[in-house]
Amino acid sequence: MDSPPNTTNMSGLVSLEAVRSADPLLLPQEHNMAALVFYGFIFVVGVTVNLTALWVFALTTKRKNSVTVYMINVALVDLILIFLLPFRMVYYHQDYWPFGDAFCRITAALTLFYPCLALWLFALISADRYVAIVQPKHGRELRNIPKAVVACVGVWIMTLGGTAPLLFREVDPDSASNFTTCTKLHGIADPRLHDPRGDPVQAVRLAFFFLLPVCIMMGCYAVIVDNLVHGRTSKLKPNVKQKSVRIIVTLIVQVLVCFVPFHVCQLVLLLKDPSSGGAGGEGGGWSYSTWAAFTTLLMNLSTVLDIILYYIVSKQFQDPRDQRHPLPELPPKREAEEPTHAHGQRPVHEQHEHDLRGKDTGVCRHHVLPMASV
Repeated sequence: MDSPPNTTNMSGLVSLEAVRSADPLLLPQEHNMAALVFYGFIFVVGVTVNLTALWVFALTTKRKNSVTVYMINVALVDLILIFLLPFRMVYYHQDYWPFGDAFCRITAALTLFYPCLALWLFALISADRYVAIVQPKHGRELRNIPKAVVACVGVWIMTLGGTAPLLFREVDPDSASNFTTCTKLHGIADPRLHDPRGDPVQAVRLAFFFLLPVCIMMGCYAVIVDNLVHGRTSKLKPNVKQKSVRIIVTLIVQVLVCFVPFHVCQLVLLLKDPSSGGAGGEGGGWSYSTWAAFTTLLMNLSTVLDIILYYIVSKQFQDPRDQRHPLPELPPKREAEEPTHAHGQRPVHEQHEHDLRGKDTGVCRHHVLPMASV
C-alpha cells in the first residue's frame, strides 16, 4: 500500500491540499470524522448481526421455507456492503485512496448495488406475506424453497445487470488527482456522477430499482391490511397475524427511514440545474451535498436495522405454536397401541369398559387413542 502524497513533489503528483482547494466536492474534514465513527459502529454491529443471521437461517433452522431463503439473501447482501466499509474508512482516515481506480469503481458500484437489491428482496418478502395471508390456497404452489431460490437468483442477476454500467463511467472526477482519490465513493453526494444529461440510465435505474419494488410492497401491504381489518383471515391463528403485522411494520419503517430519503435525494440531484447553485452548496456550479452524504449514512444503517426482521422471522420458525399447519412428530403406531394402564393414563370410559370385561383386551384402546391425539 502506497503512502499518501501530502505535498507536490518532483514526480508530478498533485498535493491533496491543492486538490481539495480546487475541488469543492472533496469530503469536508468534519464529514470524514463523523463517517469514521458511524461506519466503525456499522461494521462491528453489522458483521455480528448478519453473520449470526446467516448461521441461524442457513445452518440451524430445520424447517426452512421461502422466507428463510429471503433472509439468507438479505444477510448476504448486507455483508457485501459491510465488508467494503473498512476500505471506505481507510480513505476517510488517510484522505487518500491507495487501492487503485478499478477497485474504486467496484466499491462505488456495489455501494449503489446494495439498495437496489435490498428493496427487491423486501418486495419478495412482501409478496410472500401476501400469498400466505390473502391467497393461502396457492401457498404450497408459490411459497416453496425452489421458487424462492429462482426468484432470488433472478433479482441478483437483474440488479447486477442494472448496476454494471457504473463500472464504466465516462465521467471520472478522480482523474484530476491522478486517481489518488475516490470521489466515486461519494455516490449521490457527487452530482457530477448523476447528471441525467450525461447518464440517462440513472433515471431509469431510480424508477426500476426504487419506485417499482416500493409500489409492489405498498400494494401487498394495502391488501393484507384490508383483509386483516375486515376479518377475511379467520383461519389464521392470532399469533401468526401478529407476527405478519410486525414484519410489515418493520419493513415499512426500514424503507421510510433508510431508503426513501436516499432515493428522494438522488431524484432531487438528478433534476437539479447546476447553474442554479449546485446540489447542496452555495453559488454557481456543482458542490458537495451534505444532505446526500447524510442520506447515504442512513442507507448504510439498514444493514444493522435488519436485526429486527431477523428476530421476528427466527421466532416465527422456532416456535411451533406460530405455524399455521404444524407437523407434529407422532410416535409410531405400534407404540401408540401399547397398553397405557401401567402409567395411569387410561381414559375414563375405557377404564369403565375394562372393568366390566374384567381383562385388558385392548379393543377400546385401538379406537380411543387416535381420537385423543386429534
